[in-house]
Amino acid sequence: MASFLAYGTILPKLFLALCLLQMASATRRLAELVQDQSPPMLYHNGPLLAGKISVNLIWYGRFKPSQRTIISDFVNSLSSDPSLAQAPPSVSQWWKTVDKRTPSLTLSLGRQVLDESYSLGKSLTNKHLVELASRGEQRNAVNVVLTSSDVAVEGFCMSRCGSHGSAVGSVKVNGRSSRFAYIWVGNSETQCPGQCAWPYHQPLYGPQSPPLVAPNGDVGVDGMVINLAGLLAGTATNPFSNGYYQGEAGRRWRWRRRAPGSTPTGHTRASPGTCW
Repeated sequence: MASFLAYGTILPKLFLALCLLQMASATRRLAELVQDQSPPMLYHNGPLLAGKISVNLIWYGRFKPSQRTIISDFVNSLSSDPSLAQAPPSVSQWWKTVDKRTPSLTLSLGRQVLDESYSLGKSLTNKHLVELASRGEQRNAVNVVLTSSDVAVEGFCMSRCGSHGSAVGSVKVNGRSSRFAYIWVGNSETQCPGQCAWPYHQPLYGPQSPPLVAPNGDVGVDGMVINLAGLLAGTATNPFSNGYYQGEAGRRWRWRRRAPGSTPTGHTRASPGTCW
């Protein structure tokens, strides 16, 4: 049975090797010149994800079947056998860095919910995201809200490309309300690919090195995979805001794919975000 597990060790930086296979050399040189002033990643005694957890996908807006397959395959590959990978790095090999802090966690693809009628409109607030996330299972699950390229979301492209958090669910455990973890990721293809689909699109700011070829030929959705990868790692290790995060209690820094124009101190403007 799935549960939430607490650990008392320090979480090292998780490098998203899967996503940053060939970071531009100009970006690397700039990063070396900037001193990283980010606070250390500390454990704050809260629960982590553990046991068998389903990753439910809530598709909001219109996605092609091929686009849904890309993200579904990514989620499935998190639990694949690393020994079957033809050449490193693979998704499952990268996820082992998270497994070191959540060794009993097993993620698997769960339910998929489609809302192609834009039932909440095409301009969503954070409250709408929680409402959408509530449509998935609320026990032993992480609900992932994926918004299509024609949907505007509060803060999207301006300060974030995706986010993770938790909300009070309708399911009660031992007569008490419980919380469930959720993630939101937007498709930036038509709104801000230079901010949220880097390195598969020319960055809006920073070194203008050639972008990498999107592995599936879909800049927007391949960018979503990068964002989802980091947010899943953040959710596994800090599902309820009291697990692993940077800074002191009450002043947390969580993983969030930042737009290049709003990167924190210690990162270049073309950085894809804080990689632990």
